[in-house]
Amino acid sequence: MTIDKHIILERDGKKPILIDTFYSEEKSNQPIVIFCHGYKGFKDWGAWDLMAEAFANAGFCFIKFNFSHNGGTMENPIDFPDLEAFGNNNYTKELDDLDAVITWSQNHFKSNSKIDTNTICLIGHSRGGGIALLKSSEDQRITKLITLASVSDFASRFGSEEALKTWKEDGVKYVENGRTKQQMPHYYQFFEDFETHKAKLDIKAATTQIDIPMLIIHGDNDTSVNISEAEALQQWNPKSQLKVIENADHVFNTKHPWSKSELSEELKTVVETAIQFII
Repeated sequence: MTIDKHIILERDGKKPILIDTFYSEEKSNQPIVIFCHGYKGFKDWGAWDLMAEAFANAGFCFIKFNFSHNGGTMENPIDFPDLEAFGNNNYTKELDDLDAVITWSQNHFKSNSKIDTNTICLIGHSRGGGIALLKSSEDQRITKLITLASVSDFASRFGSEEALKTWKEDGVKYVENGRTKQQMPHYYQFFEDFETHKAKLDIKAATTQIDIPMLIIHGDNDTSVNISEAEALQQWNPKSQLKVIENADHVFNTKHPWSKSELSEELKTVVETAIQFII
């Protein structure tokens, strides 16, 4: 297996993106699978490397990346040293990042006969599921879509009218990171950008438009994103498949750091289900 970690995608006038690729030198026609991490997430979180290896072993070119404003840097992609970038992140930036990664993947592997650059599956976890959904509804390059513990809307997550009023007055609000104990800022631009691009960021509208195969995976013990959000997604796209993972939490019973050399049983089931769906 060929594993290339921390490839830097430089962009004119925009923050760079850090990318990992996992693929086999032996297998041919490996479809591309691009993974989008979630809120306060990063490509090197927990068991994501093991998940990537499992996909590569099954005959896929697996790509994962850090959203440009996720708070990591090129030198330290894990512990959110760039809180200013984190505070300036928004959904349209993440969609733009994903677009750049898709384009990069097709160019990067263009001359590699082992990789099928015309077959691209998006996998998105949590908030990244929402981003993957939006992208899949508008981009003809995407051939299949898988969501893991995905959100079903963005609007309801901004809080009450009162909370929005305070946020606007203060210009910033903070969320504590449970692992690092950092106070992570969200500048009010996040909400303003959402309001400006509301139609484009409407997950329900996007889901009803999706006409490629779509698999929704969710744990029935998810306390971060309720399983009712997965049920809503399937309702909006009745052609989609819904797979409920029993006793699985929001990260399918893994954590960061993940010191084991194998996946949790729940994440293993996720990977096996996803592979069967893409094949």
